[in-house]
Formats: sequence, C-alpha cells, structure tokens
Amino acid sequence: MLTGSQSKLAGYLTENKIDPARILVASKQIETLQPEDRAIRLAKRQTRGKEDDAAKAAKAKRARTGRPVTLPGLTKALKGESLSAPYKLRVLRAVARIAEQKKLTAPELSNLF
Repeated sequence: MLTGSQSKLAGYLTENKIDPARILVASKQIETLQPEDRAIRLAKRQTRGKEDDAAKAAKAKRARTGRPVTLPGLTKALKGESLSAPYKLRVLRAVARIAEQKKLTAPELSNLF
C-alpha cells in the first residue's frame, strides 16, 4: 500500500480517491475568519485581566485560526516531512470535511501522520 516515499496521508488520499487540491479548498472554507470569530477575539481582548463569569465564557470560546493549509505545507505533509501540531490539525480538519462529504468515516490524526 505505501511506497518508500509515500506518507500515511498520501496513502489515505489515494486509497479513498481524494484529490490533494480539495484539501486546500476545504481548509480555506473551514479556516476563513467569520464575523463571529472576530467577535470572539474582541470579547477576549475586552475581558483580559478580569475574572468574572463573562470573562470565563469569552475564554472558553475558540475562534478559527484564519490560516488555511497552503500548497507548500501540503507538499511537506504528502512527503511525510515534519509539521507542527496545529498544522497537522488543520490538515486533519480539511480531510475530515472531505471524508464527510464523501460519506466516509472521519480519519484520526494517528491514521494520517
């Protein structure tokens, strides 16, 4: 299944007939900042240094990163080179979105990297 230069991610994509270019598009759709993300960041900035319930609620919400998977990063992932943990999670979210669209089971991080 895997050749010498093929990573787990590349093997998963070929096995499930997923085009790597779809990862770039899916990641851009997932990670693009939305107005609610900007509102979350504003609330965090405004409650910084406070310890009331509103501050805890603002800290609990997570905004999107605004940083999609890029072509050089995807190339590194397909070659099996080292990537940061947040970048691996971005790739995982994009692949999971595509798998969901194709009615496949969502992969786990250990299956891809």
